[in-house]
Amino acid sequence: MKKENNPVYSNTDSSKVNLSEEEWKKVLPAEVYYIARQKGTERPWSSKYETSKEIGTYYCAACGNPLFKSDTKFESGCGWPSFYEPISKTSVIYLEDKSHGMERTEVECGRCHAHLGHVFNDGPPPTGLRYCINGVILDFKKAQQAAEQYKKK
Repeated sequence: MKKENNPVYSNTDSSKVNLSEEEWKKVLPAEVYYIARQKGTERPWSSKYETSKEIGTYYCAACGNPLFKSDTKFESGCGWPSFYEPISKTSVIYLEDKSHGMERTEVECGRCHAHLGHVFNDGPPPTGLRYCINGVILDFKKAQQAAEQYKKK
């Protein structure tokens, strides 16, 4: 899956992405740039993924890196898509965030360092974690099997 005008977007390439802010501005839509590069936050309950129950994989909208599987998604009631576990240990990275007078753990894409959201220690088993992620920075691809079953109906 490639995105028009974004030469680094790939669901299979795991090489690190290091573009200048000027280059990111050229290849990302404004709302994705705001979240990914300026550490913005979308309005709660505005994401089409917040209540989605479709089966598949969530990817970074900036670079295509696989981030979360739908079977780790849960309804947290926080207003943003929530997951209890990333796809792999390298799909996300963690940073200390002391902005807005709070102490939180920021989550970034492990491939391109796009801001995704934050992780909290109030999630469900088995991890006890809640990855609270901006839906704008997520792309979703339905599982192949689910897509094939859908076509047969």
